[in-house]
Amino acid sequence: MITVLLYTRPEDQGVAELKAMLASLQEEAPHRLVEVDVSQQPGLRQALEGRTPLLKIGPYRLAAPVERKQVLVALRAAAQGAAQGRAVEPRRATRSDRFLYWFARHWLLVFNLAVALYLSLPFVAPVLMKVGAQRPARVIYTLYGFTCHQLAFRSWFLFGEQPAYPRAAAHVPGLVPYGQATGLDENDLLQARHFLGNPKVGYKVAICERDVAIYGGVLLFGLLFALFRKRLPHLPWYLWLLLGWVPIGVDGVSQIVSQIPHAPLPYRESTPLLRTVTGLLFGLTTAWFLYPLVEASMAENREALAARLHVSRQVWGE
Repeated sequence: MITVLLYTRPEDQGVAELKAMLASLQEEAPHRLVEVDVSQQPGLRQALEGRTPLLKIGPYRLAAPVERKQVLVALRAAAQGAAQGRAVEPRRATRSDRFLYWFARHWLLVFNLAVALYLSLPFVAPVLMKVGAQRPARVIYTLYGFTCHQLAFRSWFLFGEQPAYPRAAAHVPGLVPYGQATGLDENDLLQARHFLGNPKVGYKVAICERDVAIYGGVLLFGLLFALFRKRLPHLPWYLWLLLGWVPIGVDGVSQIVSQIPHAPLPYRESTPLLRTVTGLLFGLTTAWFLYPLVEASMAENREALAARLHVSRQVWGE
C-alpha cells in the first residue's frame, strides 16, 4: 500500500478538503495517509515555509490547490512504480538517519567548535612551553607541522619582547628582525621551522600568522552566520575570487617568486599585517561562499530526514 504524506500547519486552509478527497480515492487507489504537522518538526518548518498544505506521493509532490485527477494519477503512478520494484515508499528510519538528522540541524555548531578547537591548540603550545610542559607542547607543534610551514619569522610569539620577529627584508618599523633577535640565520628555513622560542623572545604559536588569520576568518563568519544566516546573502563566486583569492595570491606568489635566485621581481618579504589581512579576507570569503551552500544542502536533508523519522513514528510506532 502506498503511503501518502500530507504536510500541514495548524493555520493551513483546505486541509479537510484534501483529506476528504484522499478518502474518496481509497477504493480506486488504496493508500495510507500520514499527516505531518511541520510546525512541530524543526527540520521541516523552515524548509516548507509557505508551501503547505503539500502532498507527497512517492516521488511526486503536489502543492494545494490540487485537482482530484492529479492526485489519482500520482497515486496510480506511485503504485505502478512500487509494483515494478522502484523505491517509492518512505523507508523505516535507522540510527544513521537519526544521527544525520541531528547533524543536519547542528552542522554549524559542529563546524564552529571544530574550527575553534583547531585555532586554539596552536596558542596552547606556547603556553605549555612557558610553564615547562615541553612534551605536550612539542606534540602540538609536530601535529600542526603537517599543515603549516611554521617558519618562526612568519609566526606570532607569546610571552616575549615582541608579538612577531619578521625578517629584516620586511622592513617593519618598531620590530627587531628575526635574525637580530635570535642570532639565527634568516635564510636557514629548516632552522626557522624548528625554532620554538626561548624565555627572551617568547614561544612560537604553532601555525603561521596567515593561517591564524584564515581560520580566524572562518570562525568569525561561522559565528556571524549562526546569528544572521537568514539575512546574509550568498557571496557570488566572482567576489570570492576577487576579495579572497586575489589578495592572498598576489601577496604569497609575489613573495615566493621574488625570492627565487635571479627572479624578475625585486626581493620582498611580506609583513605580519599583510599576511593577516590577506588571510582574514580569504577565510571570511571562503566561509561566506561555502557555508550558505552547505546550509542549503542540509536544509534538504533535514526535510527528508524529518519526514522519514515522523513516518517511522506513525507507521512503525517508533
